[in-house]
Amino acid sequence: MSYRPLSPRLLGCCALFVFATNVFAQTPASQPVPPAATADAALPAQLQDFGAYVDSARKTFEVPGIAVAIVKDGKVVMEQGFGVREVGKPEQVDAHTLFAIASNTKAFTAASLQMLAEQGKLKMDDRVTDHLPWFQMSDPYVTHEMRIRDLLAHRSGLGLGAGDLLYWPPTSYTTKEVVERLRNVPLATSFRSAYAYDNILFAVATLVIENVSGQSYADFLRNNIFKPVGMDETLVDMTYLKPGMDVAMGHAKFDFKDLKPVPPMAWSNNPGAGGIYSSVHDLAKWMNVQLAGGVLPSGDGKEQRLFKQSSQDQMWSMLTPMKVNKPPVPELESLKPNFAGYGEGWFLSDYHGQRLVWHTGGWPGMVSRVTLVPELHLGVVVLTNQESGAAFNAVTYRALDAYMSGSKTDWVAAYDKAVKKAEGNADDSWKKHEKERDKNGKPSLALAKYAGTYRDRWYGDVIVSNEGGKLRMRFSKTAQLVGTMTPWQHDSFIVRWDDRALNADAFVTYSLDADGSIRDVRMEPISPLTDFSFDFQDLRLEPVKPEAP
Repeated sequence: MSYRPLSPRLLGCCALFVFATNVFAQTPASQPVPPAATADAALPAQLQDFGAYVDSARKTFEVPGIAVAIVKDGKVVMEQGFGVREVGKPEQVDAHTLFAIASNTKAFTAASLQMLAEQGKLKMDDRVTDHLPWFQMSDPYVTHEMRIRDLLAHRSGLGLGAGDLLYWPPTSYTTKEVVERLRNVPLATSFRSAYAYDNILFAVATLVIENVSGQSYADFLRNNIFKPVGMDETLVDMTYLKPGMDVAMGHAKFDFKDLKPVPPMAWSNNPGAGGIYSSVHDLAKWMNVQLAGGVLPSGDGKEQRLFKQSSQDQMWSMLTPMKVNKPPVPELESLKPNFAGYGEGWFLSDYHGQRLVWHTGGWPGMVSRVTLVPELHLGVVVLTNQESGAAFNAVTYRALDAYMSGSKTDWVAAYDKAVKKAEGNADDSWKKHEKERDKNGKPSLALAKYAGTYRDRWYGDVIVSNEGGKLRMRFSKTAQLVGTMTPWQHDSFIVRWDDRALNADAFVTYSLDADGSIRDVRMEPISPLTDFSFDFQDLRLEPVKPEAP
């Protein structure tokens, strides 16, 4: 699974710095505040109007429902829902409403591997091939040197979102088939040289967990994390949802304009990257265990642990430094961190002089953020049922400010300005395409000549058919990627997907050889607002020759 409209799964991903492991060991977080510690559970004065503020975020960013939980010093300060589960229906969001938490699942995957390492079933520096001998990357050196820890750190050399089309939107591939196809996914940089967010290596991590534990990924999480932590409401994958459950419906802006519900999506072939459904009630428990250094709540006074402090030190140690980007508008300048990077399933950065450990999640119709401030024993989770990273950030920083600076910045207004700027840039991008277009540039071939089966080495087959004089494109393993192709200029077309919630229309460009035969086909998203997981640009589609009779 990272800013939509500034792609939510990437929102806030930036920066660089490296902490040594022993630095973490010396922080106050190494002396965990146990869950039963005395704490003032009252909301700070700056949050007395928090409900009205969250509702202003919902209105501004057109989010039907938001759920928020705040924990401090081992206690739940608040857990509350705002708005409705689905537009046009009366059911309210509450603290127990389930949302897809998407890439916030990655921290659970990292914890699972560390727990298996504590049990002596693997080592974090084992080669992946020690546990999956058939595993291959596109480069033999990377295959040989890829370690378990590397699966969690976004430093493999893969490009941003590389391989995501193998499971996003949902495909018919199995998890093993996804990982087997990784051998043909191209690398963009050298191994461990740069940060680039990926999801596909968490599919590899999923298989490692299953292979080493002898359990399915879902069973391992249920038995070893959800039950001990007391996360009774949490599920792995939407296939476990049942009628009548307290579940939020996702919402998207069709064609980037009209807000409508979108159906739940199953990600059964890569659950370790983003499959979990949870509530703020359960995630408050998860945050408290994290902030307590792995200590579980216990009524008998005896310390019980989900994982060791040393394991958490590793998960929260920076493995991959990241570039700090300039905020899109001056109003967000104070959010710019001094450092940022990625550990094992967690982003690491700073705010108001305090270390942040956090992650975001982006899913069709739902986005979320979990933020921990270890030295303050503070945690904030925001779940939403609309694709607005601006909403979860505006709410998160209002809560953080109440405990860290005492200020009451209107982050809703600041992020609203950033969103409008991003939308304006997208409009400018389209206008530029239109300006550069040769409107007299007709296709070189008759439309029927562009039809055929085209094969990419890592994705598989994409079929273009001539149906009543119209070209239709179908991704063979992805039911939602079906659309109509219309001429753009020369041998370029635009494919507009039938499912208008995808917001992923793309240019399709044919390359011809000297004899006028089709050599290959390339694709790229049209809008800069399209989610990076539609990695059309990585496809190298070549015509499949008909078999001889």
